[in-house]
Amino acid sequence: MPLVYGELRRVAHRYLQAEKRPNHTLRSTELVHEAYLRLVDQKPSELQNRAHFFAVSARLMREILVDYARRRRAIKRGNGCNITLDPALAVPKEQNLDVLALDDALKQLDRLDPQQARIVELRFFGGLSIEEVSRILKISPATVKRDWAMARAWLYRELDRTVQA
Repeated sequence: MPLVYGELRRVAHRYLQAEKRPNHTLRSTELVHEAYLRLVDQKPSELQNRAHFFAVSARLMREILVDYARRRRAIKRGNGCNITLDPALAVPKEQNLDVLALDDALKQLDRLDPQQARIVELRFFGGLSIEEVSRILKISPATVKRDWAMARAWLYRELDRTVQA
């Protein structure tokens, strides 16, 4: 664990930065520790190499963030407290990454093209390079690049639809 801890924290930090919520209560260290606990619970005896370890860790971090976002959304809806701010005092919101919308879009992409969904998971959530993804999926780097570009465009369109709806 000490050999990969710094890299996992970097990946976790990147996830949390993508959300750009100033009031985010989940920290990189907590995300890494929770992912590690889930990884140990799964007893992954078939980890093939370092890249595969990071791919599994990335998937676990994604699941943790989705669970966290769902809990947060449920609390927001169910707390019974409504506050109205004067629009003149409201601070404009930054564009946030909606983890739940991204998760829904990735599930939809997985039904359409499982390989592209896996590439997104490994690249975006795992922070793996084109070459590492190529080795894990046993496909050419050119195929990874092409599918990565197509998947990003498809996800962008889907997430844009979600925001506009």
